[in-house]
Amino acid sequence: MSDVGYTLSSEEFGPNELVDLASRAETTGFDFLGISDHFHPWLEAQGESSFVWSTLGGVARATDDIDVGVGVTCPTFRIHPVNVAHAVATVASMFEDRRFSFGVGTGELLNEHVTGDHWPPHHVRLEMLREAVDLIRQLWGPGQTNHHGTHYTVENARIFTRPDEFPPICVSAFGEQTARAAAEFGDGFWSVGPQGDLLDAYRENDGDGEAITQVHVCYAETEAEAVSTAHEYWANSALPGELAQVLPTTAHFEQATQAVTEADIREGSIVTDPDPEAHVQAIQSCLDAGYDTVYVHQIGEDQASFFEFYEEAVLPTFD
Repeated sequence: MSDVGYTLSSEEFGPNELVDLASRAETTGFDFLGISDHFHPWLEAQGESSFVWSTLGGVARATDDIDVGVGVTCPTFRIHPVNVAHAVATVASMFEDRRFSFGVGTGELLNEHVTGDHWPPHHVRLEMLREAVDLIRQLWGPGQTNHHGTHYTVENARIFTRPDEFPPICVSAFGEQTARAAAEFGDGFWSVGPQGDLLDAYRENDGDGEAITQVHVCYAETEAEAVSTAHEYWANSALPGELAQVLPTTAHFEQATQAVTEADIREGSIVTDPDPEAHVQAIQSCLDAGYDTVYVHQIGEDQASFFEFYEEAVLPTFD
């Protein structure tokens, strides 16, 4: 049996809506919830960006059995690793015996520059992430932590509220260098789309942890309607190269996506075909690439039709 999950999109829905959607996803039959961690949305149309650790407390109380993961947090700039370690310990204790997965990454300027820290090149951010992950593990250990590292200092820190078991730390990667590094200091791998080459790089470097990935879809009665909705709410997905990592504000994303057309969306990676087989194939391609869990992001306001469609026509394929 394969794990198929649902995305709680913090950029598109407020915290109370996200809690309600989590409950609906569980009753629909999804196995997993992946929730995003952003300070800003990419586009004005998305309109939200609640604090993920507060929202997760509500999700924990509104659901019963479904597994949950944060995908992904940057524990290096906006929030000090000591606070991230504290937040994860508290949330994991609320989910008790459920699987809770903790995804981390090197971050995006859009979210992480808000405290005024310098945004260094990627190799430095990866070095910071490696130290942050090591520090978080120290903080999850018994007793008191003191750490005087290259990037972080912690004095006399001890976490008292602790789960019975701490979650695996899954490292996100968009390039082979980071995928190989994920195998060295992470407990698992997190990505977007099939990305079989990146997962291969992780596995070839002795990475043997859980592999999680996300698929973007927009279900509507017609493909034209789906393309229009995806273009309005998620045109940022069609930006080339590293723009998503280096643009600093929502206004800059608005400017950059002016060049994105509906044809770009139709030809891109978002599934807009209302045929169930298109959605099944998108999920199956990720499973075939070797991912253990695939969670689906329905773009736009219409989540109710998506739940009905997946419950009737998509999820039964993976039972």
